[in-house]
Parts: sequence; structure tokens; C-alpha cells
Amino acid sequence: MAKKINRREFLVRSAGSLAGLTLATTFTGSAMGAILKAPETTTAAATKAAKAAEGMVAQIPLGATGLMVPQLAMGTGTVGTNMSSNQTRAGMKNFVDVFRRGYERGARFADMAEGYGSMPFVGEAIKGTPREDWVLLSKMWTHPDGSPAQVAVRPKIEEYLQMIGTDYVDILLLHCMTAGDWNRTRTHYMEGFSRAKEEGLVRRVGISCHNLEAMRTAASDPWVDVIMARINPFGSKMDGSVEAVEEVLRLAHANGKGVVGMKIFGEGTRVLDTEREEALRYVVAAPFIHSFTIGLEKVTQVDDAVERVLRLAGN
Repeated sequence: MAKKINRREFLVRSAGSLAGLTLATTFTGSAMGAILKAPETTTAAATKAAKAAEGMVAQIPLGATGLMVPQLAMGTGTVGTNMSSNQTRAGMKNFVDVFRRGYERGARFADMAEGYGSMPFVGEAIKGTPREDWVLLSKMWTHPDGSPAQVAVRPKIEEYLQMIGTDYVDILLLHCMTAGDWNRTRTHYMEGFSRAKEEGLVRRVGISCHNLEAMRTAASDPWVDVIMARINPFGSKMDGSVEAVEEVLRLAHANGKGVVGMKIFGEGTRVLDTEREEALRYVVAAPFIHSFTIGLEKVTQVDDAVERVLRLAGN
């Protein structure tokens, strides 16, 4: 188990990890308008260049959360159903090999959920590496306040920590919010997450969005630190048009929220090389997307992803 750290130490130790992924094409419409990068400080630029020289992408500030994250998160939920996913169904050895290669290339951001069955796999993959090198994100399935299916939050978080083999997770999200009133129907979980945050079991909290109104609420709700949103330049498998989602995520960014993109390839519907190129160019350049998660299933995919991110980021 990693050394327990208190809340003050959390604020100091807000550098999680590195990573990256990408491909290349041109932009059209609102995609081009979204792509003005914020200027980098001399220190940030030097760090980025140093990591690029090592074959790793630089860390990115996760909005105003105080966390630093890799641009690329290692997704573990491709076709994630019934406590398994493509990543876990490939077996422990392959999972560990992929994650260890991700670690070597700077992709040290794990995107997990109980429904994927991936937490024990991540736990095995990070053994023997410094805990502080990793950004660990997990998600909890929730039920409306007062539902018989409602769970006690603290024991569930402790179960997650035991499965991963850590004393804390960096980010914990309410999983798959599908209505704009989630902040009124999930107060039981929100209060439990907040207590866990105060106790140092969780560093930052938020939601994963599967609805545009849920995203709008999250963009302004002060409880939310991090938003996971479906975003790509095609509008595929998203919660609204590209323009509508961009507008909400720009507001979230302006409000200091950390934004992690998902469904970058339209949930596997936009995977031609030119489409992947366009999608990755878009998310790498968009200033309102701090990181993005992609389910990599092979070691060769990790290397390809990192090289593309380095190229698209201009390194």
C-alpha cells in the first residue's frame, strides 16, 4: 500500500504523470475555431521539451484543479460490460504489458470503473512503480437518493482502494450522468465523495457525462472539479452537436474545471487512419480539453499513440 498522505500534502503533491497520443489532418467549421492554444510559460515549455526528448509527452495542468495529468489517459473500458472489457478480456499479462509500456512512454493516467472490472488489473500493472507517478481515475455507478440500490459510499471507496492497492485515488467521478438534475438526485453520493475528499481518500471529484444538460450543470456547479465528456470533431456518439458541446466545455474550462475527453474516435465508429488523425489533432490542440482517454489494447498501439501526440503537439 502507498504511504497515506494528508490533504495539505495533496495540494503540494499535485503532479501526477505524463502521456500522449495522436495523428494528423485538417480542421473544418467550429473545430478550427476551438483550437487556439494558451501560451506556455518558459518553465512549462522547457519541461515539455525535456519530456519530448525522452520520448514522452509533457504533463498538462488539469484546469484549475491543481493536478497535473498526461494528455493521454489509458482507457480500460472498451466494450466495458458485466465487469469486463476488451482490455481485461485480453488477460492480465497483456494488460500489464500495455500499461508498463504506457508508463515508459509517459502515459501514466489510468481511467477505470467498477463496471469495467479493471481496478485489480491496474493494481497489478502499477506494482513496483512510484504511486506518485500515476494519476488514477475511477468512476462509481450511482442510484437516485433513497433508492433501495443506493450504496454506502465510504465502504465502496475503500473497496476500490483495496482492489487497486492504493491509499487514495486522484479523481473519482459519478459514472454516466444522464440528466441535468443529477446534483439534486445524487446528493447522497456527492456528500460521500466530499467526505472522502476531506479525509484524503480522493483528491478531486466530478462526473462523467452522457447528456448535454448533465454537462451544462457540471460546467457551473462548484462541487465539480473534473468533467469527463464525449467529444470529437465529427459529432459521433456525442451528447449534442460539436458546437453545442464545445460551448459547454469552454464554460467549464473558464470556470476552472478539469476536462477529460472520451469517445475521441466516436466509440469506434471513426477509426479510419484519416479520421483518427483528425480526431487526435482536434483534441490535442483544443484548449478546453486537458486530457483524453483512449482504450489501447496492444503495446504497439501505445508507441504509435505517443509518437503521434509528440508530432501533433509540435515536439
